[in-house]
Amino acid sequence: MRVLGIDPSIQSTGFGIIEYSNNAYSVLSYGVIKPSRRKLFHHKINEIRSRLEALIETYKPDEVAIENPFYAQNIKTALVLGQVRGATLVAVASHGCALFEYSPLEIKKAVTGYGQADKNQVKAMVKTLLDFKDEKLETDASDALATAYCHLNSRIFQQRIMESEGKEKL
Repeated sequence: MRVLGIDPSIQSTGFGIIEYSNNAYSVLSYGVIKPSRRKLFHHKINEIRSRLEALIETYKPDEVAIENPFYAQNIKTALVLGQVRGATLVAVASHGCALFEYSPLEIKKAVTGYGQADKNQVKAMVKTLLDFKDEKLETDASDALATAYCHLNSRIFQQRIMESEGKEKL
């Protein structure tokens, strides 16, 4: 199973693509989409959408997982994030991918075992869990990889339950 994880932001949208096969995780791609600060807002949103669509076309993930923050520091931030999420959802929907959303708490618990972990703890655990050596891994990319990892673990758990009950695989 191949999953694209997304950590949406207007300044730096993180992405990470993980494949789970033969009981092993492989990081296929990761990075951040950083539209120029000089671009107009609607051009930034469009760049995020088009870059995500290109990733989906290239890597053909089975499913997409996105971080769904449940609060923002202020109304303007919440509106901007909502618009970025909208562009992300359009990119995912235009390729017919299944979408799953996770709160930051769920993602942190899946990766670190502690829902209040900070970004450095998440990054350290992502690198450990995925046997990842890149010292320049950006926080937004590690958050996206954590989102993909969280989703894969959820799906693997569901699959094992179904197998134990004698039902079909996912």
